[in-house]
Amino acid sequence: MTHPVLAAMQRDAAEFVAIRRQIHRHPELAFDEHRTAALVADHLEAWGYAVERGVGGTGVVGVLRRGTSPRRLGLRADMDALPIDEASDRPWKSQRAGLMHACGHDGHTAMLLAAAKHLAEHGGFDGTLVLIFQPAEEGGGGALRMMADGLFERHPVDAVFAMHNMPGVPLGHLWLRAGAAMASSDYATITLHGTGGHGAMPHRAADPVVAAASLVMALQTIVSRNVDPQHTAVVTVGALHAGEANNVIPHTARLELSVRALDAGVRRLLEARIRELADAQATSFGVRAEVDWRRGYAVLVNDAAQTAFAAGVAEELVGPGHVRRDAPALTGSEDFAFMLERVPGSYLLIGNGDGPGSCMVHHPGYDFADDNVAVGGAYWVLLARRFLPAADACATG
Repeated sequence: MTHPVLAAMQRDAAEFVAIRRQIHRHPELAFDEHRTAALVADHLEAWGYAVERGVGGTGVVGVLRRGTSPRRLGLRADMDALPIDEASDRPWKSQRAGLMHACGHDGHTAMLLAAAKHLAEHGGFDGTLVLIFQPAEEGGGGALRMMADGLFERHPVDAVFAMHNMPGVPLGHLWLRAGAAMASSDYATITLHGTGGHGAMPHRAADPVVAAASLVMALQTIVSRNVDPQHTAVVTVGALHAGEANNVIPHTARLELSVRALDAGVRRLLEARIRELADAQATSFGVRAEVDWRRGYAVLVNDAAQTAFAAGVAEELVGPGHVRRDAPALTGSEDFAFMLERVPGSYLLIGNGDGPGSCMVHHPGYDFADDNVAVGGAYWVLLARRFLPAADACATG
């Protein structure tokens, strides 16, 4: 039997599916989400929320208070798109060349808006809702920008939650995991400085290309030989740039690395070993290594108690058979991790489908599953009511 909250959201879903598709047609990159932010803020104000615009650049915060409870709940959705050309013929295809919502942030925004309207109209909670619409999740660190702008000082919360769609997980299923759930992400540029020369006289040069080739292979031993096999780590050399002609030994070679871990200690180990191997390999080939290390997102760690609470809400909404409490950790990264470093909470996944045509996020053919607007919206409504229970809680729609 369908939960009454979900049934109510399904009846009203068309309005928010239309909003989702409107946002999809007009994607905006990190900190450029002006149209999307205005759409969100205008709707929230129309429903009676106190709205703060421009938080951390283009972020929006909507606050709604009911009753007298001092408890405060934060719910977060992301708004930015990606620099990808959309490959589809859908009527709501992106109208901006080279940009698309390839990660479903249009859907995440629509789900939270659907919940916002329902809670404003039907209540059923006692306390304060703080709805956070965040810019620049895709590498821009919008969560950090909002917090640096005083997000949690002006809008303190007792817990904060967020949700992301996941292709490959059955549609409408909810997956949760306590503890480390998503990886840290760091980036490194290793430049090998050698001595260029004629390709026919390599003994007169110090070849950074050979050193780079050896370093690529040596870096793979960090995961296989330095990291505990029971831990997760990724060291990917995504680019290697060197030279332009087949008979010229270049002066430099440059490697671009993506480095990920699910444990802070492993994260530190990876950086140390990458620096050590870069120097050692360079020295062995008579060249010099320069390492530019850039720290990215932190390990996302879900609070155990809040995750158990969120899982209970999920099971109430869609049934235990559609909920997984021990979902596998992901080596992707998410800047909601920084919010969880400040406030206890949890980050969960909602299935986007597992059919043969289901594309992974960041793929030109990806699209958010519109059926999830109702499911995700209903989840936020029910979670808000369970976290902020009203003394006479009887609202079911």
